Amino acid sequence: MFVSKAAVVGGGTMGGEIAQAIAAADIPVVVKDIDQKFVDAALEKARAVTEGQLAGQVKKERITQEQADARLVEVMGNITGTTSYAEFADVDFVIEAVPEKMEIKQAVFREIDECTPGHAILSSNTSSLSITEMGEATLRADKVVGFHFFYPASIMPLVEVIVGEDTSQETATAAYNFAQAIKKQPIVCGEVPGFVVNRILMATMGEIWRAQEEKGLSLKAIDAAIAEAKLAPMGPFFLQDLLGLDTVFHVAEHLNHSYGDAFYVHEGLRGLVGEGKLGMKSGGEGFFKDGEQTIPGDAEPDAQELIDMFSSRALIEACLLVEEGISSVRDIDLGMMTGAGLDPRKGLLPPFWKADVEGLDKMLAKIEALEEKYGERFVAPTTLRRLVAQGRLGLATGQGFYAYPQPDEGEQPEKVKLETRGPVAIAWLANAPMNAVHPQVIADLATIWEKVKADEAIRAMVIASSVPIVFSAGADIKAFTTMDPAGGKELLDSAHALFREFEAGDVATIAAVNAIAYGGGCEMAMACDFRIAAEAAVFGQPEIKLGIIPGFGGTQRLPRLVGENKALEMNLTGDAILSEEALEIGLVNRVVPDHELFETALMWAGKLAEQAPIALGQIKAVSHKGDLDEGIEAEKGGFVAAFSSEDAKEGVSAFLGKRTPKWSGK
Repeated sequence: MFVSKAAVVGGGTMGGEIAQAIAAADIPVVVKDIDQKFVDAALEKARAVTEGQLAGQVKKERITQEQADARLVEVMGNITGTTSYAEFADVDFVIEAVPEKMEIKQAVFREIDECTPGHAILSSNTSSLSITEMGEATLRADKVVGFHFFYPASIMPLVEVIVGEDTSQETATAAYNFAQAIKKQPIVCGEVPGFVVNRILMATMGEIWRAQEEKGLSLKAIDAAIAEAKLAPMGPFFLQDLLGLDTVFHVAEHLNHSYGDAFYVHEGLRGLVGEGKLGMKSGGEGFFKDGEQTIPGDAEPDAQELIDMFSSRALIEACLLVEEGISSVRDIDLGMMTGAGLDPRKGLLPPFWKADVEGLDKMLAKIEALEEKYGERFVAPTTLRRLVAQGRLGLATGQGFYAYPQPDEGEQPEKVKLETRGPVAIAWLANAPMNAVHPQVIADLATIWEKVKADEAIRAMVIASSVPIVFSAGADIKAFTTMDPAGGKELLDSAHALFREFEAGDVATIAAVNAIAYGGGCEMAMACDFRIAAEAAVFGQPEIKLGIIPGFGGTQRLPRLVGENKALEMNLTGDAILSEEALEIGLVNRVVPDHELFETALMWAGKLAEQAPIALGQIKAVSHKGDLDEGIEAEKGGFVAAFSSEDAKEGVSAFLGKRTPKWSGK
């Protein structure tokens, strides 16, 4: 499913910001509301956001003012405002953004079901309501999905793609790709009240609220303790004033009704909302006014206990989301990074990553102590207990919710690290932050491979990522642009020779794909004998979007794995596929829970290392049907031809400039 025209139902600030994100990606979008004043407000907001973004680029001297003015006209030209459904006859993707009341949403879904093409996907920007119930109001429940932006949508990168009971895999994948097309970071989750980010945030906030009211604590002191501990980008009460207390209260009430007293609602918040004191939305008065708190409380908190309660509830709810099958470890952490501002570069770690760094045994001890004091709100999750029982304690032991390198002693290459465990070697990709396939990565991986081949005791090698949230996002485009033709040819030749050895040698090779595997990363994984994927893994060959073609075997290995038709689709559309589909089409051998990926890959490697080396090598050699070398040579020629084209220059330039390319066919 492809999106060439979109629509937003519901104007105002949020509708305008969503429409702007779509229009800025050069996709035409219609904004519809029942009242022209809300349509106008959406258009004004879209214009203001675009002007602000372009002014920032002018200030940084990335574009001229004249170019900014022209771009403003282009973006706003992509947006149409209307009070009718007349423009909906040819839309492909609709985002409903009306008030958070199920009866209103169902009424809107009935209307858009009647006026849109049968192939169109109907989505909701709900923050907590049931996607399944909305789908029941239509005749296409399989094409109804949640598409939850975070405020402000023009800044916040996260979109939660929420799968209802009837949502098809194709719909979820299309929504995921559409989110990426409009430059947002999607995560996929199931349908529960609060979904991922709001459920975790409200669980932690409930503990802060409860402590503040029961003990009469100072809001300023609480905010300082949480911010100084780097549990959040800013103090929680100050943040709520920024977001709008009515929005926070609505979500809190819904989760309290859904989950009970474990999700506490602050009575002071209830009173402020009742008085129309909503924070920045209402002139600045909320929990604070002119820098002073407006509700009772001046006692100093036990900062360490607040920190322990906050981080423990975050980890508990995150684990429960995994245990309930709602989302994956990596998607939950990524959601908290992009939706709650937990930026690891600033020392702000999301729940699973933070627990690994602190030590899972220490987190378990904290939670058990809190359970003894406060009861069932702090019951330790099964997953946490299991990992601790296994001795998987996090960063210190090399495995927790994620796997971490414990390289062998001695000199190591820069971009890939070698770890050996008996007959199994692990080649850790270590080119943070995105493990881009840089020429040095290929060189270092070749160095590791030579060591593996030279050690007769090693019979299997796992390629894994040392970055918890990505396997490899693809080739390092900047590095490619600096290479001369001779250097480019040398890189292609060496990479192909290395990858051919992975699949033709007598050492078994396994790719443990934890997350994004795009372009060169996907091709690296395909060169291995087996691919074990985490639930959060995403695969794709997006080179065509840069005006080039796959250069490391994607046109040859992909058809051999998934069939010619599906391979052609993936290579020509450049769209991503999720792990479930990757398993169905044969791109991967197994899909496992994120936190079990590395263990599973090691288990496979151990089994393969037990096999007769000569027989294993011969089976590998004769199992590759067809003349792959001839195909590789053809691919290399095609890659050189494509990479030297004007379209490639335009594609790379657009990629680096974060804009939409304009092809010339030259």
